[in-house]
Amino acid sequence: MPTGARITTRPREAAGRWVRDAGSIVVQATRDLRLSWPTVMDAFRTAGQQVTAAALEPVTVLGIDESRRGRAQWRQNPDTGRWEPVADRWHTGFVDAFGVQGLLGQIEGRAPSGVLAWLAGTDLRWRRQIHYVAIDMSAGYRAAIRTGLPHATVVVDHFHVVQLANKMLNIVRRRTTASLRGWRGRATDPEWKARRRLLRNREDLTDARFSTMWNALINAGTLGMTLLTAWIATERLRDLLAAARTSAGRSHIGHLRWKFLTWCADSGIPEVRQLATTIDRWWAEIEAFIQTGYSTATAKASTVW
Repeated sequence: MPTGARITTRPREAAGRWVRDAGSIVVQATRDLRLSWPTVMDAFRTAGQQVTAAALEPVTVLGIDESRRGRAQWRQNPDTGRWEPVADRWHTGFVDAFGVQGLLGQIEGRAPSGVLAWLAGTDLRWRRQIHYVAIDMSAGYRAAIRTGLPHATVVVDHFHVVQLANKMLNIVRRRTTASLRGWRGRATDPEWKARRRLLRNREDLTDARFSTMWNALINAGTLGMTLLTAWIATERLRDLLAAARTSAGRSHIGHLRWKFLTWCADSGIPEVRQLATTIDRWWAEIEAFIQTGYSTATAKASTVW
């Protein structure tokens, strides 16, 4: 549009829908429609208010997940002299995890009280239609759901379970290297060379790369055997979670769980046993994932930045 020209209602509404419904960012919409950034942003705000003011559609699977938004901001109270939080670095998003509504709401912080406050602001009939809630391994979220949605089944996202296992593997590698070698890790150490392959799935490694990693750690002695024991524990945990894609029966799932817990108990590695304890503590929620396959992937993708 020429400089100083006025835009009519129809292209203004089209610009708002371009960002709201087409999934385009404001900058890209300005290029596609050849409008200024303030014009498109104002149109998007108007179009967004139509969505936020509308009543929520029924949701069967609610996804709740946290997202980090920069650094926390603090301000000093002039009266008391104490530093008070102004902006939290964490936000919590609520999404339609198995539908098409996307982001339903977003609050600042990740405290259970915030989750309960958001749920309390929704209609009671809408809350009763929620049958599953997908979260990460957050005890605070779980406690809030048990209070605000006592009838819903909590599902733990498998991504965070695997992430916990990989974290355990890194801790074992660092601890054993420091205790047996007396240093943090060097480029010539076999466990340092294999650190990235240890975090990859077995099916993603070629036979040649897997053999190289395996043989190098076997030759490293006690340190390598400890790492391989921890790595096998993560693979058995992944086998257990992979049952969600096979529609496995309860007997098969129970057998895979028994293999994982037995291996961890016999490993003699404190971090591996702690992982087994955590998985056992969250087993009801993990089993719900294996049976349903629900996750928080939509929550991660829908958070507003």
